[in-house]
Amino acid sequence: MNIKDVVASVADEIEIFQQRYKVVLHAQNTLVDKVTRYVLRQQGKQIRPAMVLLAAQLCGGVNESTYRGAIMVELLHSATLIHDDVVDGAEMRRGIASINALWKNKISVLIGDYLLSKGLLYSLEYKDYGFLHMVSEAVRRMSEGEILQIQKTRSLDISEEDYISVISDKTASLISSACAMGAMSATTDEGRIAALKSYGEYLGLAFQIRDDLLDYTGDSKKTGKQMGIDIKDKKITLPLIYALRHAPAAEQRAIRSILKSSRKRAVQSGEVVAFVRGKGGLDYAAEVAEGFAAKAVASISSFPESAAKKSLLLLVDFVMKREY
Repeated sequence: MNIKDVVASVADEIEIFQQRYKVVLHAQNTLVDKVTRYVLRQQGKQIRPAMVLLAAQLCGGVNESTYRGAIMVELLHSATLIHDDVVDGAEMRRGIASINALWKNKISVLIGDYLLSKGLLYSLEYKDYGFLHMVSEAVRRMSEGEILQIQKTRSLDISEEDYISVISDKTASLISSACAMGAMSATTDEGRIAALKSYGEYLGLAFQIRDDLLDYTGDSKKTGKQMGIDIKDKKITLPLIYALRHAPAAEQRAIRSILKSSRKRAVQSGEVVAFVRGKGGLDYAAEVAEGFAAKAVASISSFPESAAKKSLLLLVDFVMKREY
């Protein structure tokens, strides 16, 4: 199963979105236009705009407002990825050189700001004030989540509650907003909008936990990132949190000492991976992800059967089974 099959019910709408997104990205400034055209080359599976379209389809149908919501979501997502690459010092994004690797940090930050401002101005131009509120709230949550993660990474002290808070803000907030915006574009029924928002929140949590698991189990050729990179970056995610919680104090200190080490040898990451496996951290994280996935499914159970609902349910399955 690939993502195109999952979102097949909005395939035509995705094509229309892509055409309009290119138009919105176009800039008069030649350097800005050159970089934004490169941003288009970096586009991934575009799950978030597809979710806007699917949520709208589920709640009555895709319309002009829906396309604007999808464009806003993708502008914000692209902006945050560019900023994340600067923060992380990443040199690759989806198999090609990152913006900061080609144009350095200053241009990258400014392009990220440009895309964000584009999205905000776009919503004001069409008086999409509800969208503007949701996007602004998502930006706040994503920023706070990133800051909390940095704070906890420095101290190497993060609880499961902190971790869930971080991934809720960093990842689930935008997915949740995408679903709510799609619903809002097609209905005024607050119950339906809330249901899609919950679906997105739970799906986002499951998505991020699965992504964190891939750092321990994934194939770097498929995922596009080196296995164990979170460990080397001292990011303590759910598998490691669980393992540390169930280890004797001396063993906890030994693992934290490895994480604090400035040396980044592969053997050290291997020791941490073995520790996490031995303590059941991978199984526990997988169970938690399954729990959030089940909640996502339950959130839209009251909607009548349709192609859009089938796609949203398939998306949960896709997230839980993905290997990249």
